[in-house]
Amino acid sequence: MAAKTIQLKPLSLETRTALPTPEAAGHLNRAQQTLRIWACREDGPIRPIRINGRLAWPVSELRRVLGVA
Repeated sequence: MAAKTIQLKPLSLETRTALPTPEAAGHLNRAQQTLRIWACREDGPIRPIRINGRLAWPVSELRRVLGVA
C-alpha cells in the first residue's frame, strides 16, 4: 500500500487552531506513531487536545517548538 502524500501549508500561514496527527507529524518531521506515543505517555514537547477520541495538535505549540513566528 502506498503512503499518502500530504501537502503542508507553512505554519506561518496556517489559520486553523489545531492540526490532525498526520499534518502535525509532517511539520515536526516525525512519524505519526511518535506523536501518538507522546500523547499516551504525556511526555512529549507538545500535548495534544483530545476531541471525541481523536488527537488535535495546537498550531501555537507547533510554532513554539519549531521556532516559527
